Amino acid sequence: MSGDIAVTDDGAVHVIRMNRPAKKNALTLAMYGGLTQALQDADQTEAIRCSLIAGVPGAFCAGNDITDFLQASSGGLDTRAHGFLHALAGRRKPLVAAVDGVAVGVGTTMLLHCDHVVVSTASTLSTPFIKLGLIPEAASTMLAPMRMGYARAFSLLAMGRPLSAAEAKDAGIVNTVVDSSEVEAVALAAAREIAALPPHALAVTRGLMRGQTDEILKRIDQESAHFRDLLQSDEARTAFMAFLARKK
Repeated sequence: MSGDIAVTDDGAVHVIRMNRPAKKNALTLAMYGGLTQALQDADQTEAIRCSLIAGVPGAFCAGNDITDFLQASSGGLDTRAHGFLHALAGRRKPLVAAVDGVAVGVGTTMLLHCDHVVVSTASTLSTPFIKLGLIPEAASTMLAPMRMGYARAFSLLAMGRPLSAAEAKDAGIVNTVVDSSEVEAVALAAAREIAALPPHALAVTRGLMRGQTDEILKRIDQESAHFRDLLQSDEARTAFMAFLARKK
């Protein structure tokens, strides 16, 4: 597991922390692998009833590491990011998110798969995929319109307009908005509450509510195929280089 992914157990809650603060938790391929392993471990451990994913103060996840994207654009797309999306969508155990600060790209789209989301008033959700010459992932092209309605989903996914914490709650992505200092405590309390529920009844209810996982996985695969093609395009490479130039 990546050293930038820290995993601890709080009773029946599996706490998964993205811990790369210097890069605002921009996900490397190794981090994707670590996240996948953590979700799979939770599913395979009977004593675990719920998982909690968190970042660091001020940064939940800044999306994919652009350097990895740039390297992939001149080679082959690594499967670890795709594997994480499958693990995220197909997991059996509930997942709570504790979000403080930036949630960019997959940092936002992964929230569509969470069962309960707590964000801070300082949080901003954004998905600038198209501005990088790419398309949204994590089945967000299916889940976001279902959750938010087409108009708001288009504004977020296609136009790249960010959502404030209050707007995300109003859009149905977020359950609770609290001060930054309270995010993890409130999220952990929710995870413990979920973990204390009768597991079989919860699993049946959750499965009925979430619908057909096969359709979600199919959309992830469709998006990934387009993503892989676009990643090789001149349009995307130009956008990546411009982004990196701005960061210097």
